[in-house]
Amino acid sequence: MDLTLQNISPDVKAELDRNIFMTTLEQIKAWARSNSLWPMTFGLACCAIEMMGTGSSHYDLDRFGSIFRTSPRQSDVMIVSGTVTKKMAPVLKRLYEQMPEPKWVIAMGSCATAGGPYIKSYAVVKGVDQIVPVDVYIPGCPPNPAALIYGINKLQGKIRSEAKTGKKVM
Repeated sequence: MDLTLQNISPDVKAELDRNIFMTTLEQIKAWARSNSLWPMTFGLACCAIEMMGTGSSHYDLDRFGSIFRTSPRQSDVMIVSGTVTKKMAPVLKRLYEQMPEPKWVIAMGSCATAGGPYIKSYAVVKGVDQIVPVDVYIPGCPPNPAALIYGINKLQGKIRSEAKTGKKVM
C-alpha cells in the first residue's frame, strides 16, 4: 500500500492539516519564556504599591505565569516602578547585569519612564532607559494594576514576535 501524499484522499489531507502543527524550536522556547516570566520587583516609590496590588488575589498576576522573585539571579524581567535617583542608578545597573539572559525591563509609571513631576530635580534620572535598555513603557502616575498586566501582555507578545522574526524589536 503506497501512502504518499498524492494517494491520500482530500478528507484525510484536511484532517492532517488540522491536527499537525509545524513550528521551530525557537518559537517553542519563546512561547515557554513568554508564559513563565519571573519579574524582579524594583519598587522605588508609589508605583510599587500598584505593582504589589497586581500580585494580590484581585488581579492575580500568577494566572499569566508571572511569579515575583526577589533575587536578580532568578529573574528574567525587571519591573522598575517609581522615581530613580542618581544615587540609586548604579544599584539598578548592577542588578540588571546580575540577571541571566534573556532579560527584559518594564518601566512602570511616569517617573520611571521620563522622570515624572521631579524632572527638574538634579537628583532624578530622566528615565530608566538612560541606565538600562527598556522593552515596555507603562505610562501613568501611578498606573493601575490593569495597566501593568497590559504591559506584561505586550512584553509576552514582543518575546513571541522576536522569536518569529529573529530580530530584536525596539
